[in-house]
Amino acid sequence: MPNQPAGSGHRAAPVHTDPAEVSVLGALSALADPVRLQLVRDLAGSEDWTRSCGSFDVPVGKAALSHHFSVLRGAGLVEQRDLGPKRVNRLRREEFEARFPGLLHLLLRADDV
Repeated sequence: MPNQPAGSGHRAAPVHTDPAEVSVLGALSALADPVRLQLVRDLAGSEDWTRSCGSFDVPVGKAALSHHFSVLRGAGLVEQRDLGPKRVNRLRREEFEARFPGLLHLLLRADDV
């Protein structure tokens, strides 16, 4: 990055997709993976901005977890921001619900586990 000392620990801010730009097939594709569905379900049960990426109990390494969050951001489901050394998350529940009414509710139903 320009004007950043090497090893400074700074990283680029995550890029977020507006849910209005996401197709239903794109949303369903992002949610078809069991790890991503678990991340969304865990975020749904948490307060906004309280879960760092490393706080999720999923069976993947850091690189794969980063990829899963990237897919969820690309589908308009998750928003992330850096808080000190941690990247924290929130489920974009209201925005996603406006785009796909009822879809998130169906995905979060416990009987679909």
